[in-house]
Amino acid sequence: MSSPEKDIELSPVKSDPNPTGPALPEKLNVPIDDEEDVIIGRFRKISSAKSMAATNGQIQYPSDITVKLDGDTESGLQFKKEPGEKDKLLEPNNGVVMQRKTPVTKSSFRDIEKPSRFRNQQSATRFQMQGKSEDEATEDSNESGMESDDPLTASDTKYGKSFRHFTREALPRLDNYRNVLSLHAAPRPTLDELHNASLSRKPGQTMEKDAEGPALPSPNLKFGWIKGVLMRCLLNIWGVMLFLRLSWVVGQAGVAQSILLIMTTSVVTTITALSMSAISTNGVIKGGGTYYMISRSLGPEFGGSIGLIFSMANAVACAMYVVGFGESLITLIPESAYIVSKAWDQTIYGCITIVLLTGIVMVGMEWEAKAQIVLLFILLAAIANFLIGAIVGPKSDVEIAQGFVGYNMTVLRNNMGPDYKFYEGVDHSFFSVFSIFFPAATGILAGANISGDLKDPQKSIPKGTILAILLTTLSYLVIAVIVGWTVLREATGAVEDVANWTMGACTNRSCEYGLHHSNDVIRLVSGFGPLIYAGCFAATLSSALASLVSAPKVFQALCQDKLYPYLEFFAKGYGKNNEPVRGYVLTFLIAFAFILMGGLNQIAPLISNFFLAAYTLINFSTFHASLAKPVGWRPTFRLYNMWLSLLGAVLCLAIMFVISWITALVTFACLLALYLLVSYRKPDVNWGSTTQAQTYKAALSGAHQLNRVTEHVKNYRPQILVLTGFPGERPILTDFTYLLTKGLSLMLCGHIVPNQVSHRGREALSNRAYHWFNKRKIKAFYSLVDDVSFKDGASALIQTSGLGKLKPNILMMGFKENWLDCDRSEIVDYVEVMHKALDVHMAIAILRVEGGQYTSEALDDDLQAYLQDMNAKDLTTLTRSMGDNCKESKSTESLNTHSRGSSMSDVSLGSPQLRRAAVSADPNAAANKPANTEQKERSGGGGGGGVAGAVRRALGGAAARRASSFTSVEHFTRRQAGSVDVWWLYDDGGLTLLLPYILSTRRAWSSCPLRVFTLANKNTEMELEERNMASLLSKFRIDYSALKMVSDITKKPKDSTLAYFERLIAPFRTTDDSNDALGITDADLLAARERTHRHLRLRELISTQSCGARLVCVTLPMPRRRNVIPPALYLAWLHAIATSVDRVLLLRGNHSAVLTFYS
Repeated sequence: MSSPEKDIELSPVKSDPNPTGPALPEKLNVPIDDEEDVIIGRFRKISSAKSMAATNGQIQYPSDITVKLDGDTESGLQFKKEPGEKDKLLEPNNGVVMQRKTPVTKSSFRDIEKPSRFRNQQSATRFQMQGKSEDEATEDSNESGMESDDPLTASDTKYGKSFRHFTREALPRLDNYRNVLSLHAAPRPTLDELHNASLSRKPGQTMEKDAEGPALPSPNLKFGWIKGVLMRCLLNIWGVMLFLRLSWVVGQAGVAQSILLIMTTSVVTTITALSMSAISTNGVIKGGGTYYMISRSLGPEFGGSIGLIFSMANAVACAMYVVGFGESLITLIPESAYIVSKAWDQTIYGCITIVLLTGIVMVGMEWEAKAQIVLLFILLAAIANFLIGAIVGPKSDVEIAQGFVGYNMTVLRNNMGPDYKFYEGVDHSFFSVFSIFFPAATGILAGANISGDLKDPQKSIPKGTILAILLTTLSYLVIAVIVGWTVLREATGAVEDVANWTMGACTNRSCEYGLHHSNDVIRLVSGFGPLIYAGCFAATLSSALASLVSAPKVFQALCQDKLYPYLEFFAKGYGKNNEPVRGYVLTFLIAFAFILMGGLNQIAPLISNFFLAAYTLINFSTFHASLAKPVGWRPTFRLYNMWLSLLGAVLCLAIMFVISWITALVTFACLLALYLLVSYRKPDVNWGSTTQAQTYKAALSGAHQLNRVTEHVKNYRPQILVLTGFPGERPILTDFTYLLTKGLSLMLCGHIVPNQVSHRGREALSNRAYHWFNKRKIKAFYSLVDDVSFKDGASALIQTSGLGKLKPNILMMGFKENWLDCDRSEIVDYVEVMHKALDVHMAIAILRVEGGQYTSEALDDDLQAYLQDMNAKDLTTLTRSMGDNCKESKSTESLNTHSRGSSMSDVSLGSPQLRRAAVSADPNAAANKPANTEQKERSGGGGGGGVAGAVRRALGGAAARRASSFTSVEHFTRRQAGSVDVWWLYDDGGLTLLLPYILSTRRAWSSCPLRVFTLANKNTEMELEERNMASLLSKFRIDYSALKMVSDITKKPKDSTLAYFERLIAPFRTTDDSNDALGITDADLLAARERTHRHLRLRELISTQSCGARLVCVTLPMPRRRNVIPPALYLAWLHAIATSVDRVLLLRGNHSAVLTFYS
C-alpha cells in the first residue's frame, strides 16, 4: 500500500493522487506542489544537532537485512516509524516481511566513498530504533525536545539527516572538481538535471563513481619533502663533480672565477627552481616531473620534445656518474692489478656497477630509498672529514710534497686568478670549464622527477629544492675556497723538495700532483683518506641511482600520453608501485652504451646542453603563463617574477651556445624535429596549456586591433555567412563557399532548427561539424540557432554573426527548389531573408545546382538518423539519439533533443528536403507535357512536416539525385574544362565580377577562362562601350578570355518561353478582388511586364551563350520592398534564370565598391 506522502529518497518525490489507504488526519492533507518546498519546509523545523542526539547513534546504511516495509520499496534513504507513530500517521499494515537481497542505493549520488563512523553498524533501509516500545519511543521523543505540531515533521524531527538529503543540489566539495577518471570523482548534477525537472537519474542508475570497475594501480609508497626531494637533490648535486672535478676547476679558473662560476650556476638553478616551484604549485602534479610540468604548461609539442630529451639526458647522466665511480675506483687499484689497462678497467668496473644499480632499482623504490639514506650519511661524513682534514693540516711531508700545505695566504693569492691550461686534448677557458662543472647543478630536478611518488608535490618540490640549492651552494663555495687556500696548483710529489719549499717548481719538469694534475686532492686534504673514497662512491652511486630512477619515470609518463608512435610499449608498469621495468631496461642499455663510448669530460658537456634546454623551457613556461594570464594561473608559490623567469631562460640559452654552439644546435635540431613530429601527429590531448591561452589572447587582441582599422576597398575580403544547415548535408554549397574564402577570409556555416535543441545535442552537433571541417580541411565556423523559424533564425544570424570588423558581408543560400510545392508562407520568409540582408547592407549570393545540393550519404549512420528525425512530425514519439563517438572529437555527448527541420531554403534547416521544380527547365519540353501530369521530383527533404520524410523515401529517383549531387561536388572541387561566364548586368559595386575572379585563381578552376557578358546602353555605340568595358577590366587587372556586349536584352522573349512562364506561375494566379494576399494578380503581371520579359529574355540568352560553361554568374534581380513585386513572382523570375543552365550563381553586391584601379 503506497502512502500519499513518502519520505526522502534518491529519486524525485512523487505523490500518489489516488491513495488507496485510509484518509490521513486533517492536518496531513496538505497539497504537495513542489518537492523542494516540502523538503526545505521540513528542514527548517529540524535541529540537526538534536536530531543526531535523538537517533542515539542508530544511523545505519543499507545492507542485506530483513526489513518490514509498507508494501512499497523506495530506493534511497528511508525511515522506519515505531508502531505508535505509524498509528498516528498511517493505518498499520499487516504486511509481509520482505528480505532485500541486494544493497539499496545510498541516499545520495555524492559523497559515496567518504568514510563514516557509522559504516560498520548494521544497516537498514530506514533509520531504526529497534527494541523499544511505543512508550519508550515517546519518552525519547519528549526528552529530545523535538515536539512538532505538524505530524508530517513529527517523525522527521526525531531522526538526524544531513542537508544533502533535502536537495538535489551538490554542496561545494573537493571530489566535485576531480578529474572524471579519478577514483574519487563525484560528478555534480548537470545543469539539465536541475533546470529541466523531467531529466533525472532513475533509481538504480549509476554515476561514473558508482560503476564498479577495476581499480587503477596506485603507488602505496609516498615520500615526504625531506626523503623525497631534499635528500635526492643533495645526493645528486653533491655528486661526482664534488670529489673529482671541483679541485680541478679551482686550479684552472682560480678561486675568484671559481666562485663566479659556482654563483652563476646557482643563479641559473635558483631561478629555475623558483619557476619550477610556481608551476608545481599551480595545481596537482602527477608522475612525470619536468615533463609533466612543461607539457601541461606549454602543451604536448614542447612537453613531448623536452620529455624525450630530458629522459635521454638522465640516462646519459647515469652513465656519467658511473664513469665517475669507475674513475675514483681505479685510483685504488695498483697498475699491477689491472685486468687490461687503466681505461678499459675503468669501463669494465662501470659496466658491472650499472648492472648492480639496475638490479637495485628494479627491486623497488623502497630499496632504492633505503640505499639513498645510507649513501647520504656516508657523503655527509666524507664532507665533514674533508673539513676536519683542512683544519688539521698536512700530516706528513708526503702530503706537502703532493701540494697540500695547509692554510697559506701566499697560496691563496697565487690561486686567486685563473690559470687555464691544456688538459686532455682541450685548451680550456672559462666556458669550457663551466660546461664540465655544470652537471653538478642538474640535481635540482631529482625530486621533481619522481613527483608521482611524493605525498604532496606542491609543497615538497619548492621547499626541498630551494633548500637543497642553498645548502649545496654554500658547501661548494666553502670547499672551493679551502682547496684554493691550502693546495698548490702544481706539485712535484718529491719529498726532498719540501725542505727547500720547491715542490711547486714545475717549469723544467713534469708534475703529477696539485690542482691541475690530480683528481685526488679532496682525499689528500681529508683527515681520513678511505672515508673520502667512500664519500666519492656514495656521491657517484647515489646520483647514478637517482638518474636511473628519474629517466624511466619521466619516460613512462611520456609514453602513457601517447605523443609519439611505437613508444606505448614502455608505458606499462609492474607491481603495486607501477614500476617502469621496461624503462629501466632501456635506460640501462643507453647508459651502458655511453659508458663504453667516453670519459667524464666527454659526456659532461652533452648533458649540460640537454639539462640547460630543460631549464630554458621551465623558465619560459613560467614567463609564458604569467604573460598569457589565464584565469587558471594561480600558483600558491609567490616568490617568482615573470621577467626573472625570462632572464633565466635567456641565460640558459646563452650558456648553451657559449659552452658549445655545435652541441647547442644539435640539441635544438632534436627538439625541433620532435616538436614538429608531435605537431604533425596532433595527439588528442587537451591539458589547458598556456599556448592555448596565448592563442585566445592573440586572437582577441587581433580582433580589437582590426576593429581600429579603417576599411579600404583594396583590403576587401568576401566574408560569407552560408546557410548550409549541417555542413555535411550540403557539401556542394560548403565546398563552393570555401573555394571563395579558402582560409583567407571568414566563412560561417549557419544551421537553423525550428525546435529546441539541448545543450548536449548542440555540443555534439558542433563537434561533428568541426570534425567534418577538419576531415575536408575546411577552415570555417559553425553556428546553430534553435527554437526559431527560418526567417527569425536567418535574421538572427545576419544581425549577430561575427565580431567587430570580423563579420559576414555576404549571405549565401541555396536556391529554394521546392518553392512550387511548399507553403506560401515559406516563400514569403525566403524573400524576407533577402530583404533583411539588404537592410543591413549585406550582399546576397544564391547557388543553384542541377540535381539539388542535399545529400546525407557521406554522414555517419547515427548522425544521418538524427538529422532525419529532425523532420518528424510527432516529436514526442522520437527516442533516437546520436552519440558523438567521433574519434577526433572524443565527445560522449548525445543528441537527445530532437528538432523538426523545415525546408525554408535548400540550405537553411536541419535536413530540409529539396524539391525539384514541378516545371521542366526546358520550355519546349514543358510545352509538350501537360502540367497536371508533371512528376514532382523531390531531392532531399520537404517543407514543414514529417510527412515529407516519408514522401522522400517513397518516391523514386533518390539514387539518381545523389549521383547528380556527387557529380556536382566533383565538378566544383576537381580540375575540369569549361569556362566561367559572368553576366555582369548591373553595377552592384563589382561583386558579381570579383567572386568569379577569385574562383578562377583556385587550382581546380585555374584552367577555366573568364568570359564577361554585359549590357549595352545603345546599339549605335556598341564598339565604343566594348572598348570602355575592356579598359575598365584592364584597369581592374582582371584577366578575361572574351568580352561580349549584349544589345537585345529588351527583345520580346519567345512564345514558348512565355508559355513556360505562365505555367510556372499558374498555381499562384489569383484575381484582383481575391483575399489571397500572396497570389499573383493581373495587375501585378501588368506592372512588372517589362521586367518579366527582360528576365525571360535573359534566360534565353544564357541558355544559348553559356550552355557549355562550368559555372554561370548572374547579377541577381533586386528584390523590392513595399509589396511592389509579389514574392511568388520574384521567385519565378529567379527560377527562370537559375534553371537556364545546370550551375548558376546569382549575385547582388551591396553597391559599395569592392574593386578599384587605384594603387
